[in-house]
Amino acid sequence: MEAINLTGAIAALMDEYKKAVDELIEVIKPINQQQLLQTIEPKSVNPDCISIQIILTHVSASMFSYAVYIENSIGLETTRPERVLFGQVSPYISSIREAFKYNEDLFIRNPNIKLEEFDQPKKINTRWGQQYDVEQMLEHAIVHILRHRRQIKNALVKMKS
Repeated sequence: MEAINLTGAIAALMDEYKKAVDELIEVIKPINQQQLLQTIEPKSVNPDCISIQIILTHVSASMFSYAVYIENSIGLETTRPERVLFGQVSPYISSIREAFKYNEDLFIRNPNIKLEEFDQPKKINTRWGQQYDVEQMLEHAIVHILRHRRQIKNALVKMKS
């Protein structure tokens, strides 16, 4: 899953994206089914944070969504895949790797994607109300994984205590 044929800022961003993915996978690899399904934030107002299963479903779907936002911003008409719940960790690992590969392939197929956009009407409008250019979308994608990796790591520590 190395960033092949990518250079400059895109290569750097994809390297960091892969690093975030690899770190997440290391944290979730040992998770058993009970840990995956256990409620970790019963009072959360965010429905994507109730269990590790739901978090991983959200992370995987989001990774595809970020690429779809970028594809649509360059004129490709793609739709984000449906969310899929899994009862084990291994399909999540596969899905996360597939989502990363989808992002990587987007930039391999479209090497001239403009990273920075200063013209506000040309920014990518997200469904949560933010506006990003491609570089900001990738940065958000990376930090999104880091935040949920930390959340899962903390939940696992609490489960053991």
